[in-house]
Order: sequence, then structure tokens, then C-alpha cells
Amino acid sequence: MSSDSSKLDLGDLEGYMETLVRDWHVPGVGVSIVRNDEVVITQGYGHRDVVNARPFTSSTLFPIASNTKLFTAVAAGLLVERGLLSFDEPIRNAVPSLRFYDQSLDAAVTLRDMLGHKTGVPRYDMIWYESDYSTKDLFDRIRFMKPIVPLRSRLIYNNMMYEAVGHIIELISGKPWQQFIRDEILVPLGMHRTLFTYGDAKADEQGDYALPFSEGRNSNEFWQPPAPKDDGCSPAGSIVSSLEDIARWSIVLMNDGLIDGKQAIPESVLKATLAPGLPWPTEMSDVFGFKTDLNGIYGMGRMTAAFRGHLLTSHGGTLRAFHSQVSYLPEEKIGVSVFVIGDHCAPLSNAIGFDIYSRALGLKETDWTARLLDFRRKAKATMRKARERAVPRAVPNTQPSHDLADYAGSYEHPAYGTFDISTDGTQLQFGFRQVKLPLNHFHYDRFDTADDETNGAWSVSFLTSMLGDIDRAAIWLDQAEAVFARRPTRPDADVLARLVGTYETPLGRKVGVKLSRDGDISLFHPGEPADVLKPFKGLQFRSSDFPDITFEFALDEDGRAKALRHWNAHVELEWPRIDDSIPADALEDGGLVKS
Repeated sequence: MSSDSSKLDLGDLEGYMETLVRDWHVPGVGVSIVRNDEVVITQGYGHRDVVNARPFTSSTLFPIASNTKLFTAVAAGLLVERGLLSFDEPIRNAVPSLRFYDQSLDAAVTLRDMLGHKTGVPRYDMIWYESDYSTKDLFDRIRFMKPIVPLRSRLIYNNMMYEAVGHIIELISGKPWQQFIRDEILVPLGMHRTLFTYGDAKADEQGDYALPFSEGRNSNEFWQPPAPKDDGCSPAGSIVSSLEDIARWSIVLMNDGLIDGKQAIPESVLKATLAPGLPWPTEMSDVFGFKTDLNGIYGMGRMTAAFRGHLLTSHGGTLRAFHSQVSYLPEEKIGVSVFVIGDHCAPLSNAIGFDIYSRALGLKETDWTARLLDFRRKAKATMRKARERAVPRAVPNTQPSHDLADYAGSYEHPAYGTFDISTDGTQLQFGFRQVKLPLNHFHYDRFDTADDETNGAWSVSFLTSMLGDIDRAAIWLDQAEAVFARRPTRPDADVLARLVGTYETPLGRKVGVKLSRDGDISLFHPGEPADVLKPFKGLQFRSSDFPDITFEFALDEDGRAKALRHWNAHVELEWPRIDDSIPADALEDGGLVKS
């Protein structure tokens, strides 16, 4: 789709794009250009499906990843406009169920902090990435995310805060995030080819959606990485859209909410998202050795910067093999959005816009694409040589401390959820969400996967308790070590019921074992508070009060408990079971409720 492109002198845009597709070996790329309230061009180049040579079109559905964030920020702004939320009051005033890592954050964090990446909390991306968690599940996990810098002291990009805001929108509006976005933004704007998941795109009647392709890391051949999840809406990054719809979105943004002669979004809401927050990090400019834009400042869901003396507002989006950039020049009212398939050509999502803006403004061209292509080729060659030279640094001649079967089980982290370790008797297998890879012994109790092109390399270090059991495992996630506790194997309820009774210590003291309404085994001495025993494995339990003490029930031929053994590093005792009833005085003094 295009209109009168003579309003902008873009030179030989077709030739320029064809050259990029050839030189960068691009599977497919799409460009949308708007000026004032008109569409200049929406055009695809290359293929949305490179294997079957299906063309990239102006209506091709494409995952825009983090360009979803501005939709979420605008949705939250609509609730602010209606007096239901505030950008600058503590968010817990409106949403008491939201909990942060500590009370100081609870008392201070605002909606603007969450949308502006100002909470001081690191990314914790592996909580939500490829998980089955709902927005509420992710909202509930905010409390486990520990800050690493003081509030509002440094911008740290954080997808999880947008997931939480998505749930806040539902709590306040009474509508799920996606329904609120559809009703309040997409329908009024006439964005009919904007959907909420990759699965929605695959179900599209036209069948016009982009497929992920990228160059192999050791070759120039295309391969197909895993596609985004089919289900699960993400307020941080799941929207799929088309060049035609993104053109309408850009027109609305550039014109303060006006489109087709009507005020579709309040001007105040859009201006709020542009209010300057914290500086955008410049690490990549330092790596490149040159700067494309200067003094980036993040607002809420987008940022502003200076591009060759002109104000630029933009935001990028990145998923595996899908890269997008939505930007415009507010003073000149020229907007360029770019969709790119392929990780190896991801820099084009920025560079194409820079080149088009330079042409449209009549500036002397700087060949951004040539500079970035040279950088990309050198980086790929360097990394290939580094992998070839890589030598395992394992401590030689070491063995695992346990049999392989002892490592098998599920391990749980309060924020990240669980991963599983299984074994076929000769090798361990690692399973974490979509990642399923064999583990090979590295040294001591560390096991590694191979460096898989799809999922990378993973290392698992198993840890032991004071009693020598494998009870934890550490993995490097989100640039930090995350320790997962081994999930206990809990006996069935009928087995637990056979453990209830009175046991006698070697000194003749009566000790009661009771099953609570919640299914917990509790141990108590008369006159003392109950000690809830935590399941460990089989009929072994750990004391809540003394974690270095293990209790194990022994059963008779009929499957009923005949004794309770307990031990720590220094002593082991056995208490015979003398009765299947529980002393009444122990129940009263121990504070347990009779079942």
C-alpha cells in the first residue's frame, strides 16, 4: 500500500532495499513510512517464509516483541486519565495485592517507575520467557525480585514490570489486558490486523504471517529457530501486527492521538509516555565505536534521543529471529517502522530508519548499514574462532559424589519455577520449560549440556546438605546464580495416615505424631510447640526447627509404622511405636487441633 511518495525525496528506495536484502542475506524485511497523517509506503522485501518463497507483504503479521510495551503504557495511561490509577503515587495505594521485594519498595514504587524501568530491579527474564505462567502468576512473583541498585538511580530494562502492569490493568478495569487493548486502542484506531499471540497469527484466515529464519552461527545457511509460543498473551511483548497497522499506530502517535479526523487517544496520555525518565544505557555504541543517536532518555514504553540534530522517538522489539523498530521525528512528523526477519541482520531494524531519515531530511548520508555489516561479519568470525578454540577447563580426574540416580528429581525456585533432572542410568537429562538436553559430567558435582545452537549451553551445579544429600542445584540465570531447592517426594495420604501414633524415646518420654488437616505430619512432645516435618524422600522427613535432623519411619509387614528413627551428623536413635492413639495431654499442650 502506498500514497503519494513524492512528498518525501527518498531516492531509489527500491534499489536501496534490494541491495540490503542481497548484502545482508536477509530472509525478509518490511518498511512502513508515514508523514503527517498519510501513509507514504508500506512494503515488504524478500520473504516472510524463505523456504517456500512466500513474499513479505504489507499485511504480513509480524511479532513486534517489545513494541508491545507502548500499547501497555497507553492502556495504563487511559486508566490514569479516568482517575483510576496515578502515575506518581505508590502503586500499592491502588493495588494493595502487589508486593515488591521489601517494604521500602512497597511504599515507594510508582506506575511510572514500573513503566520507565526505574525500580532498580534486574531483568529476571527467565521467569517469564517461554513459561506457562499467567499474568497473575508473574504479578505474584514480583516479590521475589531483588533490586541491585536504589530506586530511580539507574535504568534497568525489566519485562516483568510490564507483565505486572498488564495484570494491574485487568484488576482495575475488570477486563483482561488483551481485551482492554482491543476495546480501547485497536478497535478505535482501526487496527484490524493486530493480534495478541503468534498462535493468533498462525490461525489468520489469510495465512500471511512471518516465519523465523536466521543464518547458522557457523555458516551462511538459513535455519529455522523455534517460533514464539502459540499461546499466552504478554503485556511486555506478544503482540503481532502488520506494516499497514503499524502505519496507523505511527500516525496516531505523531498526531497526538488524532486519526481519521477523530481523537482516538487523549493527547495527555501520549505526552505522558514521552516525559523524560532515566538515561538509556550506551554500551552498544561503545562497542561499535560510533554513535547513531545521542542522549537517549526513556519515558514509558518508548524513548527520545537526538538523531543528527533532530528529535527522535523510538522503541525496539526483539524476539529470536524477529526484530522491529517503531520510530518517528516529532517535529517533522515523519515516521519509519522496520520489521526484520533474522538475528544476523537485526541491526537493520535501526539502520534502515537512520538511512531513510537522512534521505528525507536532505542530510548527507552516512552509510550506517555498511558500518554495521562490517561489524556483524567480524563479530561472527570472531565468535566462530572462539568456539573452535574453546577448551574445557574442568578439574581433571574428578567424579560425581553420588550415583546418578541420586541427582534425579525436580528442583524449585520461588521465582523461576521448576526444572527436572532425569536419568536413564548412564546419563542425566536436563529439562527446563522448552529446553530438553542431555547433561554430561564436567567435574565434581557440576554437569553441563553441549553448546546447543537453539538453546545455548547450560551448567548445573548440585549442592549437598549437611547430611550429604543432594538437596539443591544452582544454575546461572539472568546474569546471577539461582539456587533451586529439591522438591520433596510426598507420600500418599493413606501412607501418611499409617504413621500417626505415639512413639517412645529411649528415656521413656512419649512423643506424638499427628496428621493435620493440611496433610502435614507433625511431631510434638508434651508441653512443646509442634514441629512440622517436611517431606524429603520416601518416608524420610526433615525437621522444620532443626534442618540437620532427618526422621525416617520404618514400616512392618502390614505397612503400618513400627518405629521412628532420627539422626544428625553425630547421633542416631530409634523410637518404637507403642500405640496408634495420641496422648490427650500432648495434644492440649502441643497446641494441635484434633482431627
